[in-house]
Amino acid sequence: MIRYGIVGFGLHAVRRLMPGFAMATNSQVSALSRSELTKARNSAAEYNVAHAFDSPLDLCRCPAVDAVFVSSPNSAHLSSVMAAIQSGKPVLCEKPMGLNSDECRRMVDAAGHAKVVLGVAHIFRFARSTASLRERVAAGQIGKPVLARSEFSFAGHAHPRRWLTDAAIAGGGPIADIGVHCVDALRYILDDEITNIAANTVSDAHSGDVEASAVLSLRFVRGALGSVLVSTRAEYRTPLEIVGEEGVLRADNAFSVSDQVHIELRKGGKVVDREVILNNDAFTCQVDTFSAALERGVQFPVPGEEGWQNQEVLDAAYRSARTGKIETVRIVERTKTAASYAGNNNYQSL
Repeated sequence: MIRYGIVGFGLHAVRRLMPGFAMATNSQVSALSRSELTKARNSAAEYNVAHAFDSPLDLCRCPAVDAVFVSSPNSAHLSSVMAAIQSGKPVLCEKPMGLNSDECRRMVDAAGHAKVVLGVAHIFRFARSTASLRERVAAGQIGKPVLARSEFSFAGHAHPRRWLTDAAIAGGGPIADIGVHCVDALRYILDDEITNIAANTVSDAHSGDVEASAVLSLRFVRGALGSVLVSTRAEYRTPLEIVGEEGVLRADNAFSVSDQVHIELRKGGKVVDREVILNNDAFTCQVDTFSAALERGVQFPVPGEEGWQNQEVLDAAYRSARTGKIETVRIVERTKTAASYAGNNNYQSL
């Protein structure tokens, strides 16, 4: 059993992480931290968590913590991940991994130097619907992918995460917050990398110093073209579509972890196959997979380099939004990842 300390125990931890841990088989929460100790103790009491802290470093140093889950606002990811690494604790960091690619590089380099496992919590890598789409594309059901489209929108007015409109904390608007899901899903489903990107954004009186909506145009290494549409000014919707030379795959509610995901395979303008999937165990699968990687000494499937690569795409998108030009996406070199060192750590619970 791997004991986790959650850094930044806020809305995401309450709504998503704790229900996931409640169903986990080899993962449990032993500690949490919040910015105020009284609030941390109140949350710990409410969720029957043994240890409460107001310092991420103190949490990371706690002997009852085997692994750290960073769920703090984006601007705190770097310091929290570094605290875990300095404490010799494997760490799973929420998306987006950092405020920019340089922060991600520093995390990956530090984890590799310290031989500490670093993973990124790209939750839809653990969703059944995403796995089905990836398998269908790989099996050639639609032939060679030609076009790929992913959308994510939600009504962001008066959102509980008030820091979402502060670029210094969030790093950006919906491109960073939900666009990263779209980017990662397309990269994963197509098993391909994005080589260049063009971005068009709009802001409004309520979006602070970040964008309110954006359209990203993508080019992939193998020639497919893609688009990502994101907004915090529309109703919740997450359609995803892959168009191939021989057919089309479409998923409605593609990024839902609570509602049914409907996948259709179309050929010749007709639906030839349908599948209905629930992703309600995705958060459980994520933490249990991380725990299994630590226990067995195998690589976690979403190492730090994956979060870094997504951040390179986001950085290029924001450069394009500023310059009005098509920007090249740097491809992160895949060397021996920090996650390869899982078997070299000595956890007190093992």
